[in-house]
Order: sequence, then structure tokens, then C-alpha cells
Amino acid sequence: MSGIKDHDYLKICAELASCLSISIAAAKKKIDLAAASKNIRDISSRKEIAIKLLDEARKHSLQGDSSSANQLDDLLKALSKDENFMVED
Repeated sequence: MSGIKDHDYLKICAELASCLSISIAAAKKKIDLAAASKNIRDISSRKEIAIKLLDEARKHSLQGDSSSANQLDDLLKALSKDENFMVED
């Protein structure tokens, strides 16, 4: 199946990817999964789903909820007991 070429849809996917700090392909997959769970195949309904997901993502980022970027930052912080740990080659 070839990809969807609708410019507005692709723009929404790119905005969703940016907001969630994920790739555009992952954002499209997220929309595809939401559409498949509702048995939706037409582009206009996919746009509506994409807009809803984008609005939710923006709402969470404005509320300061833990976004994927914040989660990654937290995971990369060293615990005090592991600060001086080195892996030997």
C-alpha cells in the first residue's frame, strides 16, 4: 500500500511527531493504529483522529505531564550509587 500523499494529513503527522518527540513514521503508525481500532479507512476520518491525538499531545505538554523527552531525561540521569560506575571493555 502506498503512503497517503495528502499535504494536510502529512503536516498534522509532522506536528504530532514533533510534539511527542517521535519520528513521523511512528506518528503515522500511532494514527493508523487508532484508525484501525475504529475500523476507519478514509483520509478525512484519519485527519480527524490525527487532530484529536495532536490536541491531546499539546494539552499534555502544556500541563507539564511527563512527555517522552522528559522521560528520556529522567532515564539518562545517573543515580547517586551509580555515578562512579564504569564498564570495562
